[in-house]
Amino acid sequence: MPDTQQLKDLATQVRRDIVRMVHKVNSGHPGGSLGCTEFFVALYNEVMELNEGFDMNGKGEDVFFLSNGHISPVYYSVLARRGYFPVEELNTFRLIDSRLQGHPTTHEGLPGIRIASGSLGQGMSVALGAALAKKLNNDDHLVYSLHGDGELQEGQNWEAIMYAAANKVDNIIATVDYNKQQIDGSTDDVLPLGDLRAKFEAFGWEVLEVAEGNNIEAVIAGLKEAKTKTGNGKPVVVLMHTVMGNGVDFMMHTHAWHGKAPNDEQLAIALEQNPETLGDY
Repeated sequence: MPDTQQLKDLATQVRRDIVRMVHKVNSGHPGGSLGCTEFFVALYNEVMELNEGFDMNGKGEDVFFLSNGHISPVYYSVLARRGYFPVEELNTFRLIDSRLQGHPTTHEGLPGIRIASGSLGQGMSVALGAALAKKLNNDDHLVYSLHGDGELQEGQNWEAIMYAAANKVDNIIATVDYNKQQIDGSTDDVLPLGDLRAKFEAFGWEVLEVAEGNNIEAVIAGLKEAKTKTGNGKPVVVLMHTVMGNGVDFMMHTHAWHGKAPNDEQLAIALEQNPETLGDY
């Protein structure tokens, strides 16, 4: 396993990848991607048990589903730098006929991607299906998923959340990117979510919180603690408090960069704040 400094260096490089990818095509979603960088780096390099190579069925290994698929830049970067496909392929982000579309797709067979996502609210249902399949296959590995907090305004989530507890789907760890921002403003202004912890607990879930969702050590500790809560008859959710746009000062604490690409000058500032650590593609 890499040490903490190596993970931090990777997170810095992933941030460079994100802003460069979005800038190149003047399209994409940098805000949420930057805010979830530590989560993805921790998940794929410290937390999940993964096999060599990529098997679509994910037998005998942990699997992950990204529900809020618009933050594909961070997903692609971490997959590439984990060895799922060449880092140079990040150059093709959002181009015609690329395997790296704006929202993840499966028809081109990109290693690491198991579902097409981005139609918000559906990822929880898919993750639960995979978790139940692992139980049927006597596979004791876990299913992880990531969801936006604004995404939880979608009703299908709550049907799935209710189903998971009722059927004791206790081999899933769902994480909520709790940055309190969405495309049109703060979640409180658009449609208040209320007390998310109390809601999940009322629905029968085991709830953990990571107060510093952009601290790599805190994220690792939170996810590893979540693993200890599995297998006890309850699904597990981690409320991960993050900052949208984290690591690029002018993108932080605002919904303005949810789906906006930096211009040339802004890109230069963002890259200066995240010095190259592992080599650009």
